[in-house]
Amino acid sequence: MKRLKVDVVVISDVHLGTYGCHAKELTHYLKSIRPGKLILNGNIIDIWQFRKRYWPKSHMAVVKQIIGMAAKGVPVYYLTGNHDEMLRKFSDFDLGNFHLRDKMVLPVGHQKAWIFHGDVFDASIQQAKWLTKMGGWGYYMLILINRMMNHVLELLGRERMSLSKKIKNSVKQAVKYVSDFENTAADLAVDQQYDYVVCGHIHQPQMRTVKTKRGKVVYLNSGDWIENLSSLEYHNGKWRVFKFEDEFDLNKFKPSEGDDEGWVSAPDPSEILEKMYLIGHEGYFEEEDA
Repeated sequence: MKRLKVDVVVISDVHLGTYGCHAKELTHYLKSIRPGKLILNGNIIDIWQFRKRYWPKSHMAVVKQIIGMAAKGVPVYYLTGNHDEMLRKFSDFDLGNFHLRDKMVLPVGHQKAWIFHGDVFDASIQQAKWLTKMGGWGYYMLILINRMMNHVLELLGRERMSLSKKIKNSVKQAVKYVSDFENTAADLAVDQQYDYVVCGHIHQPQMRTVKTKRGKVVYLNSGDWIENLSSLEYHNGKWRVFKFEDEFDLNKFKPSEGDDEGWVSAPDPSEILEKMYLIGHEGYFEEEDA
């Protein structure tokens, strides 16, 4: 597979360890790119849901691929989110090209991008209570039902649909939360004189210029790998929102027998970091296709 050279790639909200994660698609995407930097902007490993004891081989393949990229010289920045907040006690941890942070400022050309997950806003935005409920068991059950429904729709020759998107778009409170989130991020970025503010958290891929009373900033959101299968790519001075369905055939990534085999216990954060260390140093990652 020929790899696309990209200066910076940002992904977030992968939620490894949950039934809704599209791990196969993410591994395929990671194999298709050759980034100068890879930024994992929170909720990559869903420690909240690890009690399910669900860790299939396809999810482990994502971790192996990421650490393999770091082992080959790609700087990888893991920024913590609310679902992997247990890793925050390891903030400022460095292991070769692997860096664990809570937030970062990234120089891009002659400009600066302020990058963080975005859950910090939940305490200040009243509507966050609704999203928190949606982000729990009910949300993941909805995603699981949605995937089964889409399988039936495909058999009938119908287009896929997203139940959660329809619900979010029809509930005024949810729409207002997204708007408040974006505007709050933009206001803070303008105040601190950043040119870009890059978030995740709300599962809404976006790129738009936000004008405030004190200036303007480009707001970007990397989306997620539950519903949107999206990322942010920066190359040759320009950002773009990548969407998997625009570049690849989703029908080639249907669940297959054996996908759910793998780890059956939930490691604590220190065990996760140890596993990453062993993978990176023992070379247990997917090699480039010839």
